[in-house]
Amino acid sequence: MLKAYKFRLYPNKEQEIYFAKTFGCVRFIYNHMLSDKIEHYKKTKQKLNNTPAQYKKEFPWLKEVDSLALANAQLNLQKAYNNFFQRQKVGFPKFKSKKNYYYSYTTNNQKGSISLSDKYIKLPKIGLVRVKKHRDFDGIIKSVTVSQNPSGKYYVSVLVECEEQEKLPKSESEIGIDLGIKEFAITSDGEMIENPKFLRKSEKKLRKLQEDLSRCKKGSKNREKCRVKVAKQHEKITNQRKDFLHKLSKRLINENQVIALETLKVKNMMSNHKLAKSIADVSWSEFARQLEYKADWYGREIIKIDTWYPSSQICSNCSHKDGKKVLSIREWTCPV
Repeated sequence: MLKAYKFRLYPNKEQEIYFAKTFGCVRFIYNHMLSDKIEHYKKTKQKLNNTPAQYKKEFPWLKEVDSLALANAQLNLQKAYNNFFQRQKVGFPKFKSKKNYYYSYTTNNQKGSISLSDKYIKLPKIGLVRVKKHRDFDGIIKSVTVSQNPSGKYYVSVLVECEEQEKLPKSESEIGIDLGIKEFAITSDGEMIENPKFLRKSEKKLRKLQEDLSRCKKGSKNREKCRVKVAKQHEKITNQRKDFLHKLSKRLINENQVIALETLKVKNMMSNHKLAKSIADVSWSEFARQLEYKADWYGREIIKIDTWYPSSQICSNCSHKDGKKVLSIREWTCPV
């Protein structure tokens, strides 16, 4: 099985410059190839199979960075381009922007070009970069993705081919989970899991930081400092949310053999502007995703209940169906 491990990087000034060059070259080659594909299709109504090697003569500075990073950008573009023609609902590939402040590139391990020790990671074309290795793993490194967050921090995600995860011993416990906003979740055995509302709790501080940012002159050093402060606050909220979801999903997987979840159409629910911020903050989709892949790892079962299953109309004791209820009714007594 393939598993990814993410570590914090601490590059020096020269390495930061190399990363900036690579991020820029990857973005440039992706955008340039996409532009050529669009122009070629307009003229011939056929797909263009272009490669990064075709552009190195015209743009020799592309040779300064890892060629595999450019090759992976080509593969990502080709996959997105083909997906559009197969399923147009996924949307047409978009040009990469420099202004989203999240940059990354992926490179592959070829003949030991990538290796990880306790304090350093060896990367192609750059050598040893200081890393905070907070956990060990066993397996063969297949590829790495180097990224820079909007807050300016560098990370490396190491993709490892390892043995199958050891399954947990079978449990007799089965549970159903009702996801919500007031409470994050209510389980079928009566446990109420409080919604931590990380975004709501940080709104006051976030509003102050965004007001400071809006007052700064565009292009100034002070504006960049304020932008980083806003990015760090958003990053903190994201990390708090991920930590909560990972701990809760792991506990539920450890304790239960079968977990039943409702299938929520989150994208449709987000169109309700009164609830959109709360729905985004609660992260139901991410929670369901974590439960699914952890269940696959540890030999558990996830059952998805149909969106239109009338669970709130059915008595939990005798299964009598009592009809539709307005949202204000939170409890009802079964007449049977």
